[in-house]
Amino acid sequence: MSIQHTLLTEPITQYVDSLFSHQNPALDNVLIQAEQAGIPPISIGALQGSFLQTLIRATNAKYIVEIGSLAGYSAFTMAEALPSDGMVHCFEVQKNYAEFIISQADALKLSHNITVHIGEALKQLSVFSPENTIDLVFIDADKPNYINYVDAILPFVKSGGIIIGDNALAWGYVADSEPDFEPENVKGIQSFNKALSEHPLLFPPCLIPLGDGMAMAVKK
Repeated sequence: MSIQHTLLTEPITQYVDSLFSHQNPALDNVLIQAEQAGIPPISIGALQGSFLQTLIRATNAKYIVEIGSLAGYSAFTMAEALPSDGMVHCFEVQKNYAEFIISQADALKLSHNITVHIGEALKQLSVFSPENTIDLVFIDADKPNYINYVDAILPFVKSGGIIIGDNALAWGYVADSEPDFEPENVKGIQSFNKALSEHPLLFPPCLIPLGDGMAMAVKK
């Protein structure tokens, strides 16, 4: 047993990706088309996608909420791991991004597993009325609102349901008291991480060091 952390050098990263990044080649095309459409190339990585798919299958998750869907890459990745009658509710503030997601879902034959809610997520969540309790929530939106999203969605999450927040390492600045890179977003992540660790309705969280870090907690 070791408490040392293995540095992920480029050769190790390539090795890990070669064995554990199980990405549908069709999703590569989604990323290409998204960039051509002017959507920022800031989706999660394939290794993070593999983790989410494994988590969904291990927990038999069926109903998912994603807050901040961008081009839909992570939503499609999660939808592929769902049973045929599972659903990913995508909350996306940008109308053109949402329209891109809808068109790509049709092309991928995943439209029956994807519902897109267009507009500010907090407003959309205030009128959200799902038919089923939510098994998993993935948040990758505006960082200062992360904890607000958690509080807004928690009433719909089942006991034992999972909350995940992406960018939990804040681009490497999470430990900086006065970050000089996107300070508002970094401080938002810092506040989220602290609030998640102290939240009375959640079990103590963990952090998955994939990509830019994924903070994960389970609802009591």
